[in-house]
Amino acid sequence: MKVLVVGNGGREHALAWKLLQSPKVQQVTCIPGNGGTASLAHCQNLPLSLDDFEGIGRFALVNGIALVVIGPEVPLAAGITDYLRHQHLTVFGPTRLGAQIEASKAWAKALMQEANIPTAQAAVFTEKDAAQAYVQAQGAPIVVKADGLAAGKGVTVAATVAEAQAAIAAIFEGQFGKAGERVVIEACLTGQEVSVLAITDGITIRPLLPAQDHKRIGDGDTGLNTGGMGAYAPAPIATPALMQRIQTEILEPTIAALQERKIDYCGVLYAGLMITPEGDPNVIEFNCRFGDPETQAILPLLETPLDELLLACAQKRLAAQPPIVWKAGAAACVVMAAEGYPGGFRKGDRITGVDAAEEQGAVVFHAGTQLKQQRLVTDGGRVLGVTATGETFDAAIAQAYAAVNATHFDGAYYRHDIGDRVRTAESASS
Repeated sequence: MKVLVVGNGGREHALAWKLLQSPKVQQVTCIPGNGGTASLAHCQNLPLSLDDFEGIGRFALVNGIALVVIGPEVPLAAGITDYLRHQHLTVFGPTRLGAQIEASKAWAKALMQEANIPTAQAAVFTEKDAAQAYVQAQGAPIVVKADGLAAGKGVTVAATVAEAQAAIAAIFEGQFGKAGERVVIEACLTGQEVSVLAITDGITIRPLLPAQDHKRIGDGDTGLNTGGMGAYAPAPIATPALMQRIQTEILEPTIAALQERKIDYCGVLYAGLMITPEGDPNVIEFNCRFGDPETQAILPLLETPLDELLLACAQKRLAAQPPIVWKAGAAACVVMAAEGYPGGFRKGDRITGVDAAEEQGAVVFHAGTQLKQQRLVTDGGRVLGVTATGETFDAAIAQAYAAVNATHFDGAYYRHDIGDRVRTAESASS
């Protein structure tokens, strides 16, 4: 079987890597891919643009691609699945209508409210003055979000009214372009965050292992929001009892609400959740694709062949699939970013030590990299996702950081506290 993966981040490298472990997958093509996918055996990159739907479709048809897996949210929101399905291709990824669950926070909020899915109280604004007046009346802490896609950076958890007012002004002044034409203002939820990525064929929905992301740039969850600086799985806070509640109170009602709107949702439904101090799950936001870097921590623990799961979703037969099988133990991913991220950063710095890191047993997933004349160089804000597994969180996290220390590029930045919360809990219970 030949598979096409659309995207060029760490998530897509992890997807290609996992797909190639299946005995049924003979070849993976990544469009456009990165330096890591270029280095995988039986994997090739094709330098097409993510918005070249016609070129992507033509390649898939001419080369007998059995399954197209869409990685990023931007082409999903632009309707790539609709286009490729119209070409009679088998696609894993929601349609443009389904992708609104991420592409418009206001649309997703309305869906949740209609379906009685637990989430923070919110209001939507198209005018700066009205939004600022609302914040003045509500007080802080409060959450300000650009409505549209902002690469994980469109959210401000404001500790003061002044901070919220500044965030609103920046959004309406064009900080996020068209994504900021509307602003969603939410009550601030407290507790622990957990990411539950679930696969669905639009009828049946099955969660993958719960993961915990680290969104802020700085140690101790300080500084600006990013696309994610590291993750670990499975998140212990998501106990079997809580996962059952998430299934029945959030995942299944969301699929039912999408069906009610005549939306055929096939792909990943990613629920970013806040678990309150009382242990109740609330939706912070939904995403319409695999999480990055959560995918890099989840897939190394997956035993069931990934292609079987994705095909079952695309062919509307997920209910007939046997239970998903997972390896015992834990996984941790530490993101190495370019200096200056999530602001401006330079590209083109040489990366060394990846082989040494992998010789220690880690897997280095490439995000912002390119292979230029057989030299690996930086090509993005988040450059590498250094991932390791172990029997315990302590073992997985220690191995991931040992591999980080073996890897080098000028200006490399990473958090030093990925998984500290779970390591502390693990030590306390042993």
